[in-house]
Amino acid sequence: MRIIVYGSLRRKQGNSHWMTNAQWLGDHQIAGYALYSLGHYPGVVMGEGQVHCEVYRIDASTLGELDALRTKGGEYRRELVSTPYGSAWLYVYQRTVKGRERIESGDWLQRGISAT
Repeated sequence: MRIIVYGSLRRKQGNSHWMTNAQWLGDHQIAGYALYSLGHYPGVVMGEGQVHCEVYRIDASTLGELDALRTKGGEYRRELVSTPYGSAWLYVYQRTVKGRERIESGDWLQRGISAT
């Protein structure tokens, strides 16, 4: 199975250790989503824009660990999206983003970088 990640699970980010047993397949931009900062990690919601992501092949054990990390308390839910590598699970943020900073670039690694 595949998973698409956009924030702290990406390479060299705070939670990338969860992806140790995953196989990186490539980068991808998903359309129809907006990226928001939730503090130390982001969330995506349906919206206008594109979000820069990484696609990985994972096993059922890794998916179970990620579900425990991401879906407890109803903060995220998994949604199947299309990628050039096949369908992949995406964690979509379930709470309000009102008052949260939108990452206009759609790239968590570019947050806080202005285009001056």
